[in-house]
Amino acid sequence: RERRAEDVDDKVVELPDRRTAAEPGATAEDAVEAAPNTGETSLEAGIAQIQAADRNFDPDQFANGARAAFEMIVESFARGDVAALRGLLSNEVLEGFKTAIAEREAAGRTLETTVVGIKSAELIEAYMNGRTAFATVTFVSEQINVTRDSEDNVVEGDDNRVTDVTDIWTFARNTRSRDPNWTLVETRSPN
Repeated sequence: RERRAEDVDDKVVELPDRRTAAEPGATAEDAVEAAPNTGETSLEAGIAQIQAADRNFDPDQFANGARAAFEMIVESFARGDVAALRGLLSNEVLEGFKTAIAEREAAGRTLETTVVGIKSAELIEAYMNGRTAFATVTFVSEQINVTRDSEDNVVEGDDNRVTDVTDIWTFARNTRSRDPNWTLVETRSPN
């Protein structure tokens, strides 16, 4: 079930005498539940909830890390490098990528992708679901994408043409994990 950031605002209520994560014995859920509803936007409220569960969460650092992960994932997918993708993707997303790579290889095609630059990486949604933090980013990147057949003929794209590509990716991280890395759990394109 998809949970939207707007839903999170409805669940945040100020309760008197609640423990916070900073207090001994308090949990991340206590901190999230105790966060006051200050009339913030859904994004701001989601960021505040993630920060209540993970004091080290910084939206700017997250965006920088997401940019690096985006480029690494896009280029690894193009190369068909499943090993490089394994630690960056959820099992479900990895299976989808593996299927696409296998279909491409079975057709005797190769994909060449160059991320020329990332114009923007905007955090558009943030929320907690239990102890898992979710953050959605809209990436606008400049890419060169070329698909070649087994005889190296271009069958799609143009290796001299840079195109703007918009992707919307959702990352997740268990806030109780010592692993600071986020995992890609969903990819989509704008409508």
